[in-house]
Amino acid sequence: MSTPKFTTFRKLWPSLWPQCMPGVRWRVIVASAALILSKIVLLTTPLVWKYVVDDLLANPKVIPYTLILFYGAARLISSLFSEVRDAVFAQVSQRALRQVGVKVFDHLHRLSLRFHLDRQTGGITRIIERGTKSIETLLTFLTFSILPTFVEIVLVCGTLWWFYGFSFSVIILVTMAAYIFYTLKLTEWRIHYVRSMNTNDNQAQTKAIDSLLNYETVKYFSNEAHEKNRFDAALRQYEIAAVKSKISLSYLNIGQAFIMSLGLIAVMIVASRGITQNTMTTGDLIAVNIFLIQLAVPLFNLGFAYREIKLALVNLEEMFHLLDEPQDIKDISNAKPIAFHGGKIVFDNVSFAYQSDRPILMNLSFTVPAGKTLAVVGTSGAGKSTLSRLLFRFYDVSAGSILIDNQDIRHVTQTSVRDLIGMVPQDTVLFNDTILYNIAYGRPDATQYEIEQAAKQARLHDFIQSLPQGYETRVGERGLKLSGGEKQRVAIARMLLKQPKIFVFDEATSALDTRTEKEIQENLKVISNHHTTLIIAHRLSTIIDADDILVLEEGQIAEQGNHETLLLKGGLYAAMWQRQQSQQNNDQSYA
Repeated sequence: MSTPKFTTFRKLWPSLWPQCMPGVRWRVIVASAALILSKIVLLTTPLVWKYVVDDLLANPKVIPYTLILFYGAARLISSLFSEVRDAVFAQVSQRALRQVGVKVFDHLHRLSLRFHLDRQTGGITRIIERGTKSIETLLTFLTFSILPTFVEIVLVCGTLWWFYGFSFSVIILVTMAAYIFYTLKLTEWRIHYVRSMNTNDNQAQTKAIDSLLNYETVKYFSNEAHEKNRFDAALRQYEIAAVKSKISLSYLNIGQAFIMSLGLIAVMIVASRGITQNTMTTGDLIAVNIFLIQLAVPLFNLGFAYREIKLALVNLEEMFHLLDEPQDIKDISNAKPIAFHGGKIVFDNVSFAYQSDRPILMNLSFTVPAGKTLAVVGTSGAGKSTLSRLLFRFYDVSAGSILIDNQDIRHVTQTSVRDLIGMVPQDTVLFNDTILYNIAYGRPDATQYEIEQAAKQARLHDFIQSLPQGYETRVGERGLKLSGGEKQRVAIARMLLKQPKIFVFDEATSALDTRTEKEIQENLKVISNHHTTLIIAHRLSTIIDADDILVLEEGQIAEQGNHETLLLKGGLYAAMWQRQQSQQNNDQSYA
């Protein structure tokens, strides 16, 4: 059974050693070869310096130019090999970062609406941001610190054993074993502080983003101090975890320095004894000292690198957990695109619940004939908007089935179903981009003329032309620079540009004034003529021309019929109509 760290490496490995990209594999091989050559060349420098010192001591009046030049050339060549390694491996690491980032982003879009309603956007974005950065951190330290350090340790131990005997290698190996063991144990102890920092960082960022997105609501209730205190409380928890992490880091550094100092003392004592016994020269002592200095720097970096790798693995583990999130809504194997034959919609004995203990729809059955318009009304919470979510297959039904042209939408591709349907939601959220971009989102390859025609049909073109920057006007975060009515008209234009076969309107004109609403409804009536249309409505005056009207109550059909039939029944619909007419008359009398 794989441990989490090895599981993380296993998930990352295909991006570093891709099956279908031999060029990337060759880069990994060349970078590895350059790394080994760099360390081998660097290993010769202490030995060269030994001969320089011994030559000068033997004949102080003669400068060993050749040895000195060889020493400088060796250091230069070693640096060149290191730079080749860095340059060759750069594309490998950056490609891996891009591929994993895109994979996570794509997977998030494939997850169900249920997941996105349960998770907080601020926390998810922080996880992705830290995770993608951690790929670069992980690869940088592994290829430029950990692996080179171990290669150098092996080469130094072998060289010392070959030239100076077994005792030096034993001291180095014992020191290294103690150093690595202590580093691993202390880092494992510290890691829960790092996890705590990440958790509190996510919470702080989520609170900040949530508060800023709801800027107007904060102002409505003068709750700036409350929001500041919430953010401060989250940062306070982060501060506590960060302080504990820093203190534990000091313990780690002190222990590492102590172990390394003991190793240095032992090596120097053995070397000094060799000089007193005439088995080693002064040049040998200096060479051993240089070997140790060369090894000491990456050894100290090894502790830092291990901590950074450990942190990167924590961040990557969090990001890969997103990839492990199951897709609630998936296409069946060999699913084919839906075949359109007019757009007949059938809800056949459909039941659905967001939570098992709270049913929303119960044994609901109705048909929208091809080319006809069905309106759905009812009290809040009756399940009206749930119908559109099920039709778009944001959720799957708990029981029963939904068919379009006699095809169960669970047996065809999700994309083909959604391509058929044009949706105007009640709550319109726009991208923080231009009006042009937001309208063109309905069909990104549309021409400027087609975009403007859609805007005209949505009674939006004249308003856009009156703006200083016209279609290039930016709408702000979630479209907050536009009014509710303007956002709704952008949504209508976007849907019209898509040119769908089936129309779904969820309170599509609720934010418009009466005059604009009537103009747009007349346009929509012409455009959706002979198209299957589902209207979810609150204002009954907007659906009097519907071919059929359903009145939902507690997830079931309470009444069904056209406008005149339902009024004659004198039931729920008639009562709702009477209340709205009375309210409209009262509003007019006060106007």
